[in-house]
Amino acid sequence: MSLTEQQYDNITAQCRSTFLSKMEDYGPSWRTMRPVSIVNQLFIKAKRIREIEQTGVNLVGEDTRGEFMAIVNYAVMGLIQQECGFADTVDMTAEEATVLYDKYIAEARALMLRKNHDYGEAWREMDSEAITDLIYNKILRNKTIIRHGGKTIVSEGVEGNYFDMLNYAVFNLIKLEDS
Repeated sequence: MSLTEQQYDNITAQCRSTFLSKMEDYGPSWRTMRPVSIVNQLFIKAKRIREIEQTGVNLVGEDTRGEFMAIVNYAVMGLIQQECGFADTVDMTAEEATVLYDKYIAEARALMLRKNHDYGEAWREMDSEAITDLIYNKILRNKTIIRHGGKTIVSEGVEGNYFDMLNYAVFNLIKLEDS
């Protein structure tokens, strides 16, 4: 197993732990969130990270690590919502949500390994701020796609953007641990 795989697994295990703890507190209440709400939660997280990166000022006091972890988890929620649709009531157990969470983390990992091979781990040489900008751009893309009723002409759909957001957030979390 490569260093990247080990680091990826460690980070996603931490994200999963947070996801499970939040489900312990709230259950899968996020099931009632429409696609635009999930994307806007991602937007809030990325916007805060960008603001801190640009200004160097963090008045809340919580570091960006938690925000990147939230991006991972909201991206998975977005993928689940794409598969299952949103609900008017909580229609899924925590156990069912966890099975889907694990499915999408595994798919994201497999995608990361394929892309990492083809791109030669270019993300390791990128500035963290540039990776944050890629996440932000993917969020804005999904906002537009959702406004277009989920339809694209030639571009990948929201799922591809969610997977990229998730993987870019993991990359920045790895970079934070390495620094």
